[in-house]
Amino acid sequence: MLKVLIVDDEPVVRKGIVLSVDWASLGCLVVGEAGNGEEGLAAVERFKPSLIITDVRMPKMDGIAMTNELRRRGCRAHVIVLTAYSDFAYAQSAVKFGAVDYLLKPFRNQELVAALEKVRSLEQESPSMTPQSLLPLLKGDKSKYVMQALEYICGHYGDSDISITSIAEHLGVSEGHLSHVFKKETSYTVLGYLTHYRIHMAMKLLAAGNWKVYQVAEQVGYRDVTYFGVTFKKLTGLSPSEYQDRCQ
Repeated sequence: MLKVLIVDDEPVVRKGIVLSVDWASLGCLVVGEAGNGEEGLAAVERFKPSLIITDVRMPKMDGIAMTNELRRRGCRAHVIVLTAYSDFAYAQSAVKFGAVDYLLKPFRNQELVAALEKVRSLEQESPSMTPQSLLPLLKGDKSKYVMQALEYICGHYGDSDISITSIAEHLGVSEGHLSHVFKKETSYTVLGYLTHYRIHMAMKLLAAGNWKVYQVAEQVGYRDVTYFGVTFKKLTGLSPSEYQDRCQ
């Protein structure tokens, strides 16, 4: 059964979510609520949810920042993002970088149920781990250089010689400045995020079952398959072959 935590600064919204769905019929149980991201972090430690439904804009700590911090701490819970129309693009970026789905407020019960069913499907594919659970979310508004760096990583993660030097040169900015703003806005180093993104893509390829481990390593930019295996296990807890077997 999925343990669900609801994080929203509006009590009426939280109660509405709790009362609007037949949670048991969907194999879910609401285990807790929180009013902002800071409370959400504490609630995750207390309740150990497998699904977090969180608003984007909240006082003290927003939903994206909270989820990014949870990923940094190793939390693999699925995330569904709630957003107002004005934050629509922000929520879309959350999906790109790891959230399972987003719902535009005010949303209908059927939309929430559909998102929950999507999470259930992911759980059936791999009970404790999905590529989305590994990839960190970004927090706050992102500057031009950070967005461009992310886009470059998405398009060149398979290049074995990609580096902070090549990324900075492509953007026309110094390595020092890029390192500073990227770390400030994402809580990750550029190379740290590149590693997470590579393993994120490797998990997808391994789950598809169409390639051998060494072929996957090459596709995500690793020349040394042994180093790829060590990195993969460090971030996921499983070797590439163990993960692939688990997904079949």
